[in-house]
Amino acid sequence: NFKILSFVIPVVVLASSFSFGSSYVFDTFLKPHQQERINVWLRPEKCDPRGSLYNIIQSKMAIGSGGFAGKGFLQGEMTKLNYVPEQSTDFIFTSIGEEQGFIGSLGVIILFTVLLIRCVIIAERANLEFIRNYGYSVAGILLVHFVFNVGMTMGLLPVVGIPLPFLSKGGSSLIAFTIMIAVLIKMDM
Repeated sequence: NFKILSFVIPVVVLASSFSFGSSYVFDTFLKPHQQERINVWLRPEKCDPRGSLYNIIQSKMAIGSGGFAGKGFLQGEMTKLNYVPEQSTDFIFTSIGEEQGFIGSLGVIILFTVLLIRCVIIAERANLEFIRNYGYSVAGILLVHFVFNVGMTMGLLPVVGIPLPFLSKGGSSLIAFTIMIAVLIKMDM
């Protein structure tokens, strides 16, 4: 009985202090735009649907309107009429979801999974420790960007502006990802 209490009491104290501490940090240290991003993610009922919540609402509607097979290339009303802001950069997965539907979205997810598996295979068969670490680093960077971008467009993660590798418009991210993959392929040789 004493063992259970000696475990439960510290857990309750730590959970309570974390809860009140995070609330204090949220109210005291975070700037208003940072608070708004967290509210859009965790408490959307407190946000303005025409303001900070607009991107997520339009993104979810566009992905949902794609259905199973999608509306066809360049045929999505939500993306064609620019209801989804930043659809060529941060919210590119929204365009894929609306125009190509579930099948196209699943195809993109499968392609990224294959790319990640190939990076891990290259890392595993490397003879040098540096190449192994580099391969896992490239796979990790691609995974984080992929998970955050897809999660952000579906409202599962906060909107942070991370590009979807090789698909988002923008020169710097495309060049950086291409160089990372090219170096990994060269190291594999």
